[in-house]
Formats: sequence, C-alpha cells, structure tokens
Amino acid sequence: MTDPLTIPAGERGVIRLFALDMPPQQARFLNEPGAAAQMLGVADLDPAQIDIINIAELAGVGLGEYLTQGCSVAPDQIDQTALAAITGHVLLVRSRAFRGLAANLTPSPQLSLVATFTETPADWSAKPRQAASLKPRVSPRVGRSQARRIGFSLFAVIMALIFALVFWMAK
Repeated sequence: MTDPLTIPAGERGVIRLFALDMPPQQARFLNEPGAAAQMLGVADLDPAQIDIINIAELAGVGLGEYLTQGCSVAPDQIDQTALAAITGHVLLVRSRAFRGLAANLTPSPQLSLVATFTETPADWSAKPRQAASLKPRVSPRVGRSQARRIGFSLFAVIMALIFALVFWMAK
C-alpha cells in the first residue's frame, strides 16, 4: 500500500498521472462506474474527469504531447524520458474528479503516482474586439434622414402609378 495523498477542498487545475500495474482487461474495467474510485480508495469520483489511457494507442503522439495539447500542461513540467518509459495503461485524474471536496487517496498497490501536473489557466485578459462590419457607416441621424427620403420617394412613385391607373380606367 502506498502513502495516502491528500486532496484539499476546492483544488483546481491539478492533474495526477498514475501508472497501472495490471493486465489490460483489468485496466479497461476501471472505466466502469466506481471502479477507479475504489482503486484510489475514495468514495466517489466524477467519471468524466478520469481517463484510462492505453499508451500503445498514443503511438505517434506520445503521452507528453497528449498532456500538453489535450490537458493544457506546460511543456516545462513534462519529463519526456520518464513518460517514454511508461508502458501499458495510465490513469489520469483531474482535480474536478473530486467535485471540490477534500479527499485522502489510498491508492491500490497496482497504482503508482508518476507525476502531478498543473494545468495552464486560460488567459481571459484580452479585450473584446468589434468587427469593422458591425460599426455604423454613417451616423444614426443621417441614416434616418436617408431612410425617410427613400420612403417618401417610393410612396410618391406608387401613388403616381395608382393615380395613372385610375385616370386610365376612367377614360
């Protein structure tokens, strides 16, 4: 049994990577509801925040690239040599899996913590941009004036056609 890991309440942006020392059939079983929680020694986990990854399926991409591109982990946190040595399956657990609650993990002997990463937070500091096509080309006052002139012109043309038709029918 490994040392317990303490997850503080409200933890955000942390990813824990565990190597799995088990047959592939048992690793696939961890996708079943409650199985990963049982292996980590906790009561409940959000299954949407847990990934069981077969390293062989990442051929060409690699676990390091999966973490940087898919999980927003900064490249300087990743030890490519250590990740390349991992074979079989890994269990990736995000902080959100604990639903904001404190937890004490007592992982099964078949799990070994490889690394703990922090997600790079999104930069929301950019100012909103407005497309040039959304900006008015003329002032609202000039636009209303033009609309009135066009409307009056159309009204005058239609009325002239109606009077001409009535005059022609009266003959």
